[in-house]
Amino acid sequence: MDVHENYTGHVDPEGPAARRTLAALTITKISVGPMDNNAYLLVCRSTNEALLIDAANDHERLSDLLGFLPDRPRLRTIVTTHQHADHWQALGALAGAHGSNTVAHELDAPVLPVPPDTLVEHGDTINVGEVPLSIIHLRGHTPGSIAVVYDDPDGHPHLFTGDSLFPGGPGRTTSPDNFASLMADLEERIFGKLPDDTWFYPGHGDDSTLGVERPKLAEWRERGW
Repeated sequence: MDVHENYTGHVDPEGPAARRTLAALTITKISVGPMDNNAYLLVCRSTNEALLIDAANDHERLSDLLGFLPDRPRLRTIVTTHQHADHWQALGALAGAHGSNTVAHELDAPVLPVPPDTLVEHGDTINVGEVPLSIIHLRGHTPGSIAVVYDDPDGHPHLFTGDSLFPGGPGRTTSPDNFASLMADLEERIFGKLPDDTWFYPGHGDDSTLGVERPKLAEWRERGW
């Protein structure tokens, strides 16, 4: 697996992965599947334990991210951000191959091909090795959509938003009520809690920061669903 170390937030379908190295963990982004889904591998640098956010597709490519050497990271956990099928096509194969624990929100769990080992709610904490990650429930794209945030004590927060937040607006919703719910949660639980230098990693496409997107909140509300 070709992995670029000059992380920009952009990866190409079928192209190399991109790795960002922080003091406590590494974040590796890769695009998989026909819908250009992003998957993110987080590895604790102290314990070499790994957590994958969205086993979207191409389970062999995702396994390749771990490498094949004896000291390769152990994929202990797989988090599914929401129930849409393009985000879990490789979940069963990957969890089975690596003996990983699976994590999702209760409201989206019944749709998933693998019953989650751990159900999470808003405010819960999970870990990758020694690194704590917080769960944020964002209601609207699906009932159980979640985001995952790592608040780096040596830098800025890193936020994995699934399909609930993209550069340019919230994720797709199917009714005015769902749109209002998602916007309320984004404003209160994301933009209301996290600083502008928070770097966020969406389920498709390029990354952005909350500071870049914050001035557009009123425009998003006016635009509607």
